[in-house]
Amino acid sequence: MEFNLMNLIMKRRSIRKYKDEKIPGEVIQKILNAGLIAPTSKNKKPVEFIVVEDKDTLLKLKRCKTHGAEPLEKAPCAIVVIADSEKSDVWVEDASIAASYMQLVAEDLGMGSVWIQMRKRFNDNGDAEKELRRVLNIPEKYGVLCIIALGYKNENRNPYSENDIDMNKVHFGVF
Repeated sequence: MEFNLMNLIMKRRSIRKYKDEKIPGEVIQKILNAGLIAPTSKNKKPVEFIVVEDKDTLLKLKRCKTHGAEPLEKAPCAIVVIADSEKSDVWVEDASIAASYMQLVAEDLGMGSVWIQMRKRFNDNGDAEKELRRVLNIPEKYGVLCIIALGYKNENRNPYSENDIDMNKVHFGVF
């Protein structure tokens, strides 16, 4: 069967429930490779990743954010997406592209994933990004964008369809 990127994009959905099954190292490496070769502004490559598979650490990551980090409780793996803000003033965009590429490759490899936003998010004690930085010993010069929870899917979500494409949001020439 011929690969079709649009079909992959339509198929990829946020998956928040995972089977209790370890992801092989070679699968994680393929997902990381997608992030490592993602385009960045002026090819500065400021984006870096922290792979977390330890259950206790995953639970600590979950507690860094008050709402929306529940998938980390069952995920066998998470990838924290960070970027050196001294290398690039558009690190947020660079890291976002890398995270998106990794999620598409995860889907292509049969994995489920969900983006857990950390930048500009909070917990009961204040700043979620600051807490995550403390837990993983991330230096201050690194911006923390998100955590991608990964695992074998333990839920099914229907792919998007042509009906989900809203052309009313497209403007040609002027708004």
